[in-house]
Amino acid sequence: MKASVLLKSSLLTSLFVISSCATTKYSEDVSKNNYSNLEAGRMYVVTMKDGSPKQKMLFRNIDGDKLVGTAGKKDSAVVIIPKSNVAAVKDRSKARVVAGATVIGAAGVAALVISSLRAD
Repeated sequence: MKASVLLKSSLLTSLFVISSCATTKYSEDVSKNNYSNLEAGRMYVVTMKDGSPKQKMLFRNIDGDKLVGTAGKKDSAVVIIPKSNVAAVKDRSKARVVAGATVIGAAGVAALVISSLRAD
């Protein structure tokens, strides 16, 4: 009985870990990136190729070879990032949802394990 509960809990945990890797990424080869998955009005975290700090931006549009947005919802400072300097783009809102689901799932798995240990 203990082995099957442990097996089920480890399977659930691995599913949550795998699903937590779901972020929007773009490769370093600029010619392959069309950035069509970026949605205006969403927050993204942009990682730079040159090693400069990650840039948070509220994406607005694409202007030629540049990503254009603002520094935040309340901060109207314009942020312009050349596509050639982009190493990766991650969607912050999806990451939060996945992180919340992972925490909730881990709590559920822990509750299953604890209840099965008490039942014996």
